[in-house]
Amino acid sequence: MAFDLKEVFTAGMVLFAVIDIIGNIPLVISLREKVGHIQSEKASIVSGIIMIAFLFVGEEILKLIGIDTNSFAIAGSFIIFFLALEMVLGVNLFNNDEPDTASIVPLAFPMIAGAGTLTSLLSLRAEYHVINIIIAIVINIIIVYVILKSSSRIEKLLGRSGINIIRKVFGVVLLAIAVKLFTSNVQQLF
Repeated sequence: MAFDLKEVFTAGMVLFAVIDIIGNIPLVISLREKVGHIQSEKASIVSGIIMIAFLFVGEEILKLIGIDTNSFAIAGSFIIFFLALEMVLGVNLFNNDEPDTASIVPLAFPMIAGAGTLTSLLSLRAEYHVINIIIAIVINIIIVYVILKSSSRIEKLLGRSGINIIRKVFGVVLLAIAVKLFTSNVQQLF
């Protein structure tokens, strides 16, 4: 067990950028308008469980189906790249079906613990100690919970343009993460 504050901070920032809960505030607000109530506690707890479980068994699941971690990370880098393009360019590349309820499915998965987050967790596991990643996950889940609970107040405070600026900044960060993830894993494949 090797607690390292720098690793916790770096892993936390990567997860925060990938989860992009602030950039998803407009989506959270539209979900709230469609279904009435968002189950913030349930979504936060389930997404945390999904992330921690994938941190431990994700690699074994990949081995079971015959995919190595580097290939999964490269595939994930493409997903993160396209998510970042959506954030920076303001376009919609992925079609999301409209949910009937704002419960676990649209919030916990895929919005919070989606493919980009799970890919990032495997990549972080290759570089950092597990305890630091778990602490980073818990910190991010707390942040997600607070933001889900206060999304309408945050929208009023920042305004649509403020949220869009934050979304674009995190989009550029995600682009850099995608490029780093791709280059470091491509080198290991060959």
